[in-house]
Amino acid sequence: MTDGNPSPDHGPETKINTDVPQSARIWNYWLGGTDNYEVDRLAGDQYVSLYPGIAPLARAGRYFMDRAIRFLIHERGIRQFMDCGTGLPTVDNTHEIAQRAAPEARVVYVDNDPLVLAHARALMTGTDEGRTAYIDCNLDDPKTILDKVAETLDLTRPVGLMIVNVLGHIIEPAEARGVVSGLLDGLPSGSYLIVADCTDENEAFNAAQRVYDDAGAVPYRLRSREFISGYFEGLEVEEPGLVEVNAWRPEVGVEVEPLPTLCGVGRKP
Repeated sequence: MTDGNPSPDHGPETKINTDVPQSARIWNYWLGGTDNYEVDRLAGDQYVSLYPGIAPLARAGRYFMDRAIRFLIHERGIRQFMDCGTGLPTVDNTHEIAQRAAPEARVVYVDNDPLVLAHARALMTGTDEGRTAYIDCNLDDPKTILDKVAETLDLTRPVGLMIVNVLGHIIEPAEARGVVSGLLDGLPSGSYLIVADCTDENEAFNAAQRVYDDAGAVPYRLRSREFISGYFEGLEVEEPGLVEVNAWRPEVGVEVEPLPTLCGVGRKP
């Protein structure tokens, strides 16, 4: 994420701001978690009152992440993942999904939200065969991210770069594109980009987001289908292409509910 407060590296003076809603905590609330405050629940409930689809959308993003990780492990042989803007721990975090499928998998989380950082120790657990690490860094600094990630991942081997429901927090369009390209530039051929992001195609969703942004929380930009597709420029996009989040390789027998979120998985040539 690109919002938050000072890193816990600064010592015990680090404070968690409970005066304004925070995106990671609201997302945690929508997912049924308990790592949130009254201010987050109020903002989350107001959002739901305007756009009830937000909670299913939040869950759908997690399910997509699960399917994408398993696909890359079982069908593409990926054993390293970098999860940017991971948010608060919930059920089936990236390292749990990856290391359940391949115990030797390595995962690095990247975030800078203070409450997320407070849970870093919980995140930094995993299998004995694999490795799990956490770094405190803003997404707008790809070079520093890659330097720190290289302490855990072998950047001469393919990496799955995950940026799920995060890029809208980068307000400037050119900067959002630059984050993706900057991170991909530091990864080798055969690496994968895994992106899900919210679209501006649903007016109720747009209205709810405007109210949320006006509440003082870090804003989130809903973007066009054309803009989101640009994240995959120059990549070999896996089937079924750039699709609504529930339509990406759904589990057999699961009903596909349309949601204003697009996702895709692309390979760096």
